Amino acid sequence: MSITTDRVRSAQEGTSQAAGGRKLGRMLPPAGAPRDLAFAQLANSVGDGAFIVTSALFFTRVVGLSTAEVGLGLTIAWLVGFLTGVPLGNLADRRGARGIAIVLALTTAASVGSFLFVRSFALFLVAAIVYACSQTGLTAARQALLAGLVQPAERTRIRAFLQSTVNAGLAVGALLGGIALRFDTSAAYLTIFAVDALSFLIAAGLIRRVPSIAVSTRVKGEPRLAVLRDRPYAVLALLNAIMLLFMPLISLIGPLWIVTRTSAPSWVVASLMIVNTLGVTVFQVRIAKSVHNLHTATRSVRYAGIAMLAACAVFALSAAKLNATTAAAVLVVAAALLTLGEMKLASGAWEISFGLAPADKQGQYQGFFGTGPAIARMLGPALLTTVVLGWGPIGWILVGALFLGTSCATGPAVRWAVRTRAVNEDATPSLVEENAA
Repeated sequence: MSITTDRVRSAQEGTSQAAGGRKLGRMLPPAGAPRDLAFAQLANSVGDGAFIVTSALFFTRVVGLSTAEVGLGLTIAWLVGFLTGVPLGNLADRRGARGIAIVLALTTAASVGSFLFVRSFALFLVAAIVYACSQTGLTAARQALLAGLVQPAERTRIRAFLQSTVNAGLAVGALLGGIALRFDTSAAYLTIFAVDALSFLIAAGLIRRVPSIAVSTRVKGEPRLAVLRDRPYAVLALLNAIMLLFMPLISLIGPLWIVTRTSAPSWVVASLMIVNTLGVTVFQVRIAKSVHNLHTATRSVRYAGIAMLAACAVFALSAAKLNATTAAAVLVVAAALLTLGEMKLASGAWEISFGLAPADKQGQYQGFFGTGPAIARMLGPALLTTVVLGWGPIGWILVGALFLGTSCATGPAVRWAVRTRAVNEDATPSLVEENAA
């Protein structure tokens, strides 16, 4: 009798483990190149999360720079990184996306590692420029690698897996950074930066496992950087950059609004990032399933504009005379709506950026489209601080209207772009065919 019971229990445990394995499998991209890219992104994002949380104090307390020097240095660095995105993406097209991605992951690791020894503004600036350029170029090279390895119909879904992985890694990295902040010692900060450098070395090793893709050759008489002459694509990149102004809303404007204009407790500031990070980690893949061509992509961007307008309206409402608990609840709802808008925007933007780029120029096109975050980070803080914090609830409504108007303009811009090029949805082999080979 006991033997039978043990067998039944063993079978139930096996079934439970198999179900758990299937659930885990659904949370990961397909095995092979997509999963290796996801794990490389995970390694990067853990390091980036720790870097974001600790960098300001590291540069001032360990490196010994003033806050003005840190701000100036990073602004210059990201401006240079913004300018090098397209040339580095073009280099990935011409020399091989995998090889360039590996090199840029290594140079990122070297630049982060150099921060451990830099103790002057001049050397900090050099290291920061190398870091920013490497990060920008690495993003373009990885996007080109993804475009070359994944069937067009699958790119947005796989990119959603990667984004979900990034957010999970950022959360883990932020936790590690928080531990370093708790100790608040030079040794703790140095350890975090060493971990960040190591994360990019690990990423380089994981990218090395990915198959290489074909390189392209420039046709005689063709412009070296064709994307700079592609006006419809440039307009779409600009519209995407405007939509990406939601990024400073989460990281800077929202927290300042909470502590200066609402009755909510200060801990609600942390809830914005928690809701955003967990939301993208859990729901990004599910949201992206509805996007599978340019038509559904433009619809997703339009829904993003509606969600962001609603979020801004709820943020404006939080300035009313509410008790602390109600204000906190209202702000969590606003963060959730903004996160929904982010996921809808990302799903549509990935499909548009890949689908309208020539197959042999994905590197430079992704490098150009990928300048949106840099533009949002450079211009967003000053613009949004003036409009939102200066004008109050009316400022929130104006920002929401900007999001909605920009999202509605994306559809006509996509149709204009389609009329100027051939859009081939079946240009690359499927993952099933690639893995079978």
